Amino acid sequence: MRILDRSIYVGPSLYAHFPVIRLELDLAELEDWPTAKLGPAFIDGLVAALPGLAGHGCSYREPGGFIRRMTEGEGTWLGHVLEHVAIELQNVAGEDVTFGKTRSTDKPGVYSVVYEYVQKEEGVAAGELAMRLLSSLLPPELRTAGSVPDDWQWDAARDEFIRYAQRRALGPSTMSLVRAAEERGIPWLRLNGQSLVQLGHGKFQQRIQATVTGRTPHIAVELASDKEETNKILGTLGLPVPRQELVQSESAAIRAARKIGFPVVTKPYNGNHGRGISICLRTDDEVVEGYNKAKEISRSVIVETFLEGDDHRLLVVNGELVAATRRTPGHVVGDGAHTIAQLVEIVNQDPRRGVGHEKVLTRIEIDAQAQMMMAREGVDAGTVLDAGRVVYLRSTANLSTGGTATDVTDIIHPDNRDMAVRAIRAIGLDVGGVDFLTTNIAESYKAIGGGICECNAAPGFRMHVAPSEGTPRDVAGPVIDMLFPPGAPSRVPIAAVTGTNGKTTTARMLAHITKMAGYTPGMTTTDGVYIDGQRTVEGDMTGPVSARMVLADPQIDLAVLETARGGLLRAGMGVRHVNVGAVLNVQSDHLGIKGIDTLEQLAEVKCIVVEVATDCAVLNADDPQVLKMSGYTDAKVICYVTMNPQHGLVREHIRAGGRACALEAGINGQMITLYDKGSHIPLLWTHLIPATMEGRALHNVQNAMVAASMAFSLGIKLDAIRQGLRTFDTTFFQAPGRMNVYNEHPFKVLFDYGHNAHAVGAMADLAQRLDVTGRRIVVMAGPGDRRDEDLVAIADAVAGRFDHYICRRDDGLRGRDGDEVPRIQAKALMAKGVPADAISIIPDEQEAIDAALRMGQPGDLLLVFADALVRSWKQVTKFRPEGGAAASPAPLAAHFAMPEAVREEPALSDFEGVVRDERGVHLPREEND
Repeated sequence: MRILDRSIYVGPSLYAHFPVIRLELDLAELEDWPTAKLGPAFIDGLVAALPGLAGHGCSYREPGGFIRRMTEGEGTWLGHVLEHVAIELQNVAGEDVTFGKTRSTDKPGVYSVVYEYVQKEEGVAAGELAMRLLSSLLPPELRTAGSVPDDWQWDAARDEFIRYAQRRALGPSTMSLVRAAEERGIPWLRLNGQSLVQLGHGKFQQRIQATVTGRTPHIAVELASDKEETNKILGTLGLPVPRQELVQSESAAIRAARKIGFPVVTKPYNGNHGRGISICLRTDDEVVEGYNKAKEISRSVIVETFLEGDDHRLLVVNGELVAATRRTPGHVVGDGAHTIAQLVEIVNQDPRRGVGHEKVLTRIEIDAQAQMMMAREGVDAGTVLDAGRVVYLRSTANLSTGGTATDVTDIIHPDNRDMAVRAIRAIGLDVGGVDFLTTNIAESYKAIGGGICECNAAPGFRMHVAPSEGTPRDVAGPVIDMLFPPGAPSRVPIAAVTGTNGKTTTARMLAHITKMAGYTPGMTTTDGVYIDGQRTVEGDMTGPVSARMVLADPQIDLAVLETARGGLLRAGMGVRHVNVGAVLNVQSDHLGIKGIDTLEQLAEVKCIVVEVATDCAVLNADDPQVLKMSGYTDAKVICYVTMNPQHGLVREHIRAGGRACALEAGINGQMITLYDKGSHIPLLWTHLIPATMEGRALHNVQNAMVAASMAFSLGIKLDAIRQGLRTFDTTFFQAPGRMNVYNEHPFKVLFDYGHNAHAVGAMADLAQRLDVTGRRIVVMAGPGDRRDEDLVAIADAVAGRFDHYICRRDDGLRGRDGDEVPRIQAKALMAKGVPADAISIIPDEQEAIDAALRMGQPGDLLLVFADALVRSWKQVTKFRPEGGAAASPAPLAAHFAMPEAVREEPALSDFEGVVRDERGVHLPREEND
């Protein structure tokens, strides 16, 4: 049994709309060994190791269902068992995960095992430990060699996994804040491996680190960390504080203790979590011991008066006391029969106790501090305590060292409540905890005494949200309400677009429209991440990592995400939901890669974008595969886009009050028209959109329609949509490799990145619609990792439409021989009737483009499909024919003429505010779909 492949999905994917891990598991000979055949020894051993499996419902959807699956009939297979074990291991570590799905594949003995996770490293480790546990329970003859080390012990491995998971998981305080944010519909992002979390998106974000917020003043944190200064500030305000002195030597500690008066407390100058504190020190020797213990944590040590009474934590948020808890140090109570060590074991059997922060309580350990506390009482671990005798094994009451917590919020005296609020306000904290000692929290400190030990700038919430006794308190809610008052925004609108072709242009169009409307958009595309029109990161940025980059940027107030097939298959989407999701088309490209072999399977991948759309799904009604997706979205509104004004389904949709965008013929050309709730809204003539080349580039007409529909669905005003479309063009600097035109040679050059039959065919159609007085020449290719039939389809898309064909290859061969791709395509062209003398095979891209440029004569049209975009564009623009400089540029109408009656000159005001990046761009070689 071995794992062949592992995929980690961070968001919506083919398998779930939340994070999951998928394992491709090869059972090998264990395919013949379902659980019933492995027998009771295997099943009983598994349940003994993980008793929580008995609660798994599986397909029976009731506790015990999974056990029935393993025992009834022939049982179930180990892939299914691995799924449940990986889930249960995460449950044991404190994560709330339940989802799993295991299916056989078309390979004998190989299974697809999918299970939910919360933290990536923990989820991966759970799968690996599940493998080892199952292997350890197999009969020796069925184990894979080396799968279980000789010295491997399950109990130790389980506890180490729990500690490993907790080191990477959010702590209980941070997690309570995250859950409170989720309850309020506030999105969150974890920003590092510790407790730094972003709540909200873009310019609306707030940050927390544990219980310190982005609004917590730095000076307040410094004061709270300085126990001596805190004591002085509170004392000057008349608040109850113990006497204390700061010392740096053993002798100074002894002198301070004698001056203050025994008993005393020693604690680190800037410690936390109760580390290094020693209490009720009555002799010089004990003071020296306590000093040295505190010295391990801090260079300076505080000696202060020992206050009698119970330890209380008073939590103040935004100027109000929200919870009060009495904390009791870890202890045992004698029963006259068991030793202290045995009593500790009995206490640790409490199901609420676990390792670290795994459970609401932590196990008690008999360590050096426990030995010291027992020595003070004249007992040791082997002593049998009299019934009712209490022995404390910790000097402090922290939950992390085995203490317990009792909620006392309802009984705290008003004076004590006001005292805590005044103390936190004096330090300047928005969230703070007061450690207060008193014999009775229900009585005023003014009457019975008591004192403030310290103020905490990052108070733990575990004792309040899950006390050992008393009422749990929602202390995280007030923090979130402070950061995001009711009605305050936390999300930015998110639009995602996918499809085989046109995604990049559509995303750029939409981002441009939103910028014209006054937004600060963040955009992800195949060539980088853009913030407010400026590229901040170069590279293929169409996956979940780039989506997080955009949403984490504090400048943006709207996100446009180009979402590619590759990213969806590798890691899923980077967001759980989008406001508007659009699918442009599903065409034959990348088939035969990563298990996607048919258009239907490819459509299933692209459908994810509209499955997670909440407000509107924009669908190309002219594409049958896209049209079917209307049955798989829960968006409030479906907006159909069609270039066919006679589309029957869209007509009925409009008549029912639905939203649609249609292309309608008029006396002045073709009009992009919106329909919504019975309204008919003429938007813009297509020939007024520069990116459509006066309406002739039909694929960009469709892209503009989708961009307009998405903008309308985002609530962008109509005038802003019109302005955005009229000022967006396809220059190389605004849309590199997307129908760029170079107009300064005697011939015209169309430059495009099309790399599949659909995209190539669209450009070939455009070349036919343009008025060309000379020849049409095409430089063509296809990615080497495509199937032969895909390369042939690209050749078929241009066959018979040009006067000369130059077949080349990309620089990256992707498993092909040097001239294999151009020869396949040349053969396909000849099969379509293209004469051999009209075909040239020039494998190198630079040489092929150079040959085409040298063939160009006045009036010719060169259509260049390029791979290395920046290099190739420079080659086109810097080309000089032999014998001198390039000819003077011809006017646009010389080669792309159209009737004067339908041409309208744009006003100068149409171009106001257009910013063009003249620095040039760099694009990755890897294309996306």
